[in-house]
Amino acid sequence: MHSLALLKPIQSILFSVALLLLGNGLISTLLTLRGTSEGFSSAVMGMIMSAYFVGFICGTWVSGRLIRRMGHIRTFAFCASVCATTTLLHVLFIDQWAWMGFRFFYGLAYITLMTVIESWLNSQAASHERGKIFAFYMVVNLGALAIAQQMLNLDSPEGFLLFALVSILVSWAILPLTLTRRNQPNIATERPKSSLKSLLKIAPLAVAGAALSGLAMGAFWSMTPIYATQLGYDISGIAMIMSLTIIGGAVLQIPIGRYSDKHDRPKVMTWVVMLAAAISIIMIIVPTQKLLLSLFFIWGGLAFSIYPLSVAQLIDQLHPDEIVSGSSDMLVLHGAGCAFAPVLSGSLMTVLGPHGLPIYIGLVLLLLGGYTIYRRRRVVDLVSGQNAHFEPMVQTSAQALNMMFDQQQRDLFDDPSFYGEEEQNRIINALRQSGS
Repeated sequence: MHSLALLKPIQSILFSVALLLLGNGLISTLLTLRGTSEGFSSAVMGMIMSAYFVGFICGTWVSGRLIRRMGHIRTFAFCASVCATTTLLHVLFIDQWAWMGFRFFYGLAYITLMTVIESWLNSQAASHERGKIFAFYMVVNLGALAIAQQMLNLDSPEGFLLFALVSILVSWAILPLTLTRRNQPNIATERPKSSLKSLLKIAPLAVAGAALSGLAMGAFWSMTPIYATQLGYDISGIAMIMSLTIIGGAVLQIPIGRYSDKHDRPKVMTWVVMLAAAISIIMIIVPTQKLLLSLFFIWGGLAFSIYPLSVAQLIDQLHPDEIVSGSSDMLVLHGAGCAFAPVLSGSLMTVLGPHGLPIYIGLVLLLLGGYTIYRRRRVVDLVSGQNAHFEPMVQTSAQALNMMFDQQQRDLFDDPSFYGEEEQNRIINALRQSGS
């Protein structure tokens, strides 16, 4: 009953999230399959998919300005219209350069939509409830992404129906928010001041984890449908690969993260990264499709954990007043990795064929694994206190980081064993000076 009461104020927002994620999860895979059927090479498709992540990064700076100028509901309606329109334009203009432009504007509009939703969730939740709300939000997020892949079975990617369905779902996402009687939030949407230089000095392993996990995950999201197509999978098989990987990420993130809370997190991260790299390489020689599906499930659980492990590693080494700005920079780094990934992996697939994708992902993860081993053996990272709590997450907007870490900051600071009196006074003074 308590959970239902907790969800009542945010049910319209969660409906919008589900519809939006169903549409976005479908269009990402659908475009890759349609572009391949239209004769676009893996390298060209890589550039097209990279344009989305470039727009995503640019949107992290634009979204706050749009919301302050137009308000939450009008901004959401405006950006949903952009996403719905650009989805249909892909069918009307089959051209690689046009598709790059469409994907850029879609990415910019999509991150703004997520910023609206997540800032609204923030405003509707009491501080002590934000952790639970974030958990519900992640369930809806990952569940919608997994279900969206199965919608590929409704029609051929070469037809119009699936593109129309994406446009309808994104358009419908406007309805729950416009029908709500609750007031729009009135919160600051300024982007936290960047602290990337200090992060490189304080937590280089976390920074490397964010960037390199982006290089790996961006390739997965963008190029796996092409990889599966070239291996001979039909639409149903491709949908199953994508869904099982997402489900693996949803199921295995929590036990991996909770284990890292109680043990040496860099060591756990090393094992996770190296196992994910090993599975990527094994995919090259796997003898059966069923075994490959099993490997994707396990790989998803490991690979989806790398970014949140990196964020948790960052929190371990930051003071509470530095967490939100630092985590926002991690989001941008992860997005930058995602932006380069489709171009790099697509180019390698053009040369090596489908196995270029697992080779690329394996090399990226081996590079990260090697760096984690170096950090553990040669460098002693400074940890502010006890380990922070791991939270499962996917790439999202900075507003979700506010929701996720607001309570963590409070929990860490309130723990009397975490800081000495002198350090607590230093943080109090810093918070007062920042206006917190």
